[in-house]
Amino acid sequence: MNMNPQKMLKQVRDMQSQMMKMQEKLAGETVEAQVGGGMVSAVFTGQGDIVSIKIDPEVINPDDKEMLEDLIVSAVNEGLKKSRELINDRMGSITGGLSGALGSMGLGF
Repeated sequence: MNMNPQKMLKQVRDMQSQMMKMQEKLAGETVEAQVGGGMVSAVFTGQGDIVSIKIDPEVINPDDKEMLEDLIVSAVNEGLKKSRELINDRMGSITGGLSGALGSMGLGF
């Protein structure tokens, strides 16, 4: 357990820098969720911001607005899920080594 504190601090700073760059990159990436056989789709950035919602005109029925509302909610939830998965995937490549370093110091999770 001979971890050099200065070396560890540098690794943390490097990781912070990498994470900031990855967050900027995620802002430019998108994921799309489609529900109802493509009747409603939602597009999100890699940071979880909604970019657009598209609705097939055939699904617009004034007598059944609840179905359309349900489809929109489903598309948004699925898009958020995909966005989170993208974030976890990208950030995991940066933070993957962190758990090993913490484990060697007796701080593993």
